[in-house]
Amino acid sequence: MSQASISEVTPGIFNLVGVLDYVSAPALREQGARLLKASAATGCVLDCTAVEKSSSVGIALLLAFMRDAIAVDKTLSVRNLPEDMHQIAEVCGLLEILPLQS
Repeated sequence: MSQASISEVTPGIFNLVGVLDYVSAPALREQGARLLKASAATGCVLDCTAVEKSSSVGIALLLAFMRDAIAVDKTLSVRNLPEDMHQIAEVCGLLEILPLQS
């Protein structure tokens, strides 16, 4: 079974951890939406340093988090995108859409 989590470690900074796949994504999707809505911060950062592995489901999850942030009038940027996710985003033509931090 996939182990993954998302948490707000400081106001507006969210850590995404573990394996992002079809097993872990539904719970992460719901939890992330709740966390973004509840956060006092208006500018949020999703840190992916601790993502161990991701399929294209991980990219879909990032896009969903972007929509969630927009829905609650917040900005969201992504930092430390793992190489496998970067490659998937590049192949899908999503690098221009994802709000990546350098």
